[in-house]
Amino acid sequence: MIGTPEAFSRSTIEREGEPGAAWLAELPGIVDELLERWECVPDGEVTHGGVGLVVPVRRRGAESAVLKVSFPHPGNVHEPDAFEAWGGRGAVLLYERDDEHFAMLLERVRTSTLAEVEDGDEVVTVAGRLGRRLAVPAPPGLPRLRERADAWEEELGRDAAELTHALPRYVVDAAVATVRELGRVQPDTLVHGDLHAGNILRADREPWLAVDPKGYVGDPAYDGGTLLKSRAPALLTVDDLGKAVQRALDVYVEAAELDRERVRRWAQLHAVQAAFWGRRHGFRRARGGPLRDAFTAFAEHVAQLLTVRV
Repeated sequence: MIGTPEAFSRSTIEREGEPGAAWLAELPGIVDELLERWECVPDGEVTHGGVGLVVPVRRRGAESAVLKVSFPHPGNVHEPDAFEAWGGRGAVLLYERDDEHFAMLLERVRTSTLAEVEDGDEVVTVAGRLGRRLAVPAPPGLPRLRERADAWEEELGRDAAELTHALPRYVVDAAVATVRELGRVQPDTLVHGDLHAGNILRADREPWLAVDPKGYVGDPAYDGGTLLKSRAPALLTVDDLGKAVQRALDVYVEAAELDRERVRRWAQLHAVQAAFWGRRHGFRRARGGPLRDAFTAFAEHVAQLLTVRV
């Protein structure tokens, strides 16, 4: 029976409470049943991501793969649909799926991620080129980002009114304008939905492959916004933040072959949302205290740098 890493168990219970504890109790049995059904044997140390257990395996005695079982959550529903649509083009291959248990048998790649690359231009270039390849016509049945626009606008208004923050009115207004002008009319294009360097892994079949997609349908520039937001920790210590942000934006849009203004506007919206989220909930790396305040202030600064006053 496969053991569950202590850190994964602890974080799952902290995040999900009793439902998380109940799922963890069932998880070893789920893994054993899937290993038998898919004719796999464990082949390495069990690892995990934020919400999923990852078991390296050998399939039918030869082919290497990983068994991923995620905590049941609406955000994980369409991950296998995205993998099927891509068919290995820019992302790991999907071999098997069990939607009832939020489980997949996937191509095995290396454990090192793009986040470990020190050259910021290389990180943004690789992500941009990969994002371009992942932007394909969407299959039916996937969640449309445009359907979230009303909720985004309501949240922005509520957060701006209820929270103590340092965002000027024009910055919040610009984020609302992006929701209204870009958020409600978007193309039927499959996008990753959570494109950041930690979700891009080194591989053998291709130099880099994407994992952990949300399977959203919408504007490819949305992924540019998520990528640039995720670069924030790497920019904390730069001498000229404004120059560094504009450089990252320029490099990404060239690699992804996207409209610079659309990517900038999505990135500005993501920064505003991140600042409000930090004020209300904290961050994964800093739930509270001075570090959370520093991250939140940084997000507010980036949001202002990405705002063009009209």
